[in-house]
Amino acid sequence: MKEAKQGSTGASRSTTLALGPLMAAVVWLIGPGDTQDIAFMAAIAVWMAVWWITEAVPLAVTALLPLVAIPITGIAPVQDVAVNYGRPIVFLFLGGFLLALGLQISQVHKRIALHIVSAMGSSPPRLILGFMVATWFLSMWVSNTSTTMLMLPIALSVLKTARDQGVANTSKIAVALLLGIAYSANIGGMATLVGTPPNLVFHRIFRDLFPEAPAISFLQWSLLAAPLSVCFLTTGWVLLTRVIFPLPATNLLGEKDTLRSLITELGPLRRDEIVAGTIFALTALLWITGSDFVFGETTLPGWRGLLGLEGLVDDAVVAVAMAILLFAIPSRDRPGERMLEWRHTSEVPWGLLLIFGGGIALARNFTTSGLSAWAGRQFEVLTDAPPILLLVSVCILLTLLTELTSNLATTDMLLPILATAAVTLGLDPRLFMIPATLSASCAFMMPVATPPATIIFGSGLVPIKDMVRAGIWFNLLGIILIPLAFLLLGGFVYGVDLLVMPSWAH
Repeated sequence: MKEAKQGSTGASRSTTLALGPLMAAVVWLIGPGDTQDIAFMAAIAVWMAVWWITEAVPLAVTALLPLVAIPITGIAPVQDVAVNYGRPIVFLFLGGFLLALGLQISQVHKRIALHIVSAMGSSPPRLILGFMVATWFLSMWVSNTSTTMLMLPIALSVLKTARDQGVANTSKIAVALLLGIAYSANIGGMATLVGTPPNLVFHRIFRDLFPEAPAISFLQWSLLAAPLSVCFLTTGWVLLTRVIFPLPATNLLGEKDTLRSLITELGPLRRDEIVAGTIFALTALLWITGSDFVFGETTLPGWRGLLGLEGLVDDAVVAVAMAILLFAIPSRDRPGERMLEWRHTSEVPWGLLLIFGGGIALARNFTTSGLSAWAGRQFEVLTDAPPILLLVSVCILLTLLTELTSNLATTDMLLPILATAAVTLGLDPRLFMIPATLSASCAFMMPVATPPATIIFGSGLVPIKDMVRAGIWFNLLGIILIPLAFLLLGGFVYGVDLLVMPSWAH
């Protein structure tokens, strides 16, 4: 999961603070649209965008602006705005955070990572693949920040052992290894609906805007995103170790495999690890099997339908229920305590929940104010453009924007507009929305683009020129693979026809 970036500091903060309301005032005076509500909503969106981009205040504080500005401008009453900060999907996010925290405290995620890396071998390309696979797998479920912070010390330990054994040119290996960790943390988040915040933003906005559309389940998302993620990971590994930083296939660690010594230090599998891993696996299973899955003429019923809970229970209920279990089951490693204690929740990124709620409030009032419809109509000039060209353009736009802004904020602001634009052009909204969401995870160039990139850059082993050089390759790879994956699998998984707008979108 990609978290918010760190706030800006220094003398420029006063300027950026003033820039938000100043730009909002200019937009309001220009008066886009044909109603006051549209003008006010556009001004609020610009204010939030400026503060989100410049991080003049913490992102979570910016996310509270709708709670104040929307009622004051008369767009919607405060009770209609405030309810957005407690939507079920916010609790799905909270439950996911708590479950991931249970994995981290029990250390089962470290054991998984070490075994995956150890199994891949110790030649530089194979070792990097092992680290990338381990990071990729963990980041499907655990935040990409936590995953990167787990993998970094393991990688540094391996590099130190290689240097101690007299391996030459470890600096080049270090750059490729650390960038591989940062990049695979983002790539892994694409694969599952809970892997990164933009995926959940899409799920919520799509359901809100098109309530008559077939629901997109956890399994359905992964049927398209997981193959894309696997292809991205493997192609990226080849790029990293064969093209960008060509590495020899020699044995790096010899017989003194530091990874095996780290595994030995963990000792036998502990009861807390088994409990945390089992609860998390059960949660994933319930997420995957909750909804009916239609495969051609065959329908596999989900457990919600079988139990008569369809429409009453969703993935948020599953996540929170399983998280509650962690607070109830005793810990064997810490006698007298539970698997999770409330003090552990200080590590939950509570601010991200506010950002999520603020994004919901912003997106919903884009629609109710008429701003989304007005912005979507501006795309009428593209009516004759080929859908494939529009799809690629959307991917390029989101890839570039997410290098500079929070991908959560970017998807919150743009997905409602892209949905309306697709309808205006007579296209399936998913043609724009799903590729845009996946492209929001493709920030690879800049040290400030994502928390994993910041962490890796902070190690002092990755020069910024190498990060930018490799990041350009990975950005281009995303721009190619995401449209290609959607064109190949979008029809099979979602029934998307490039030339037909479904009836539920009218």
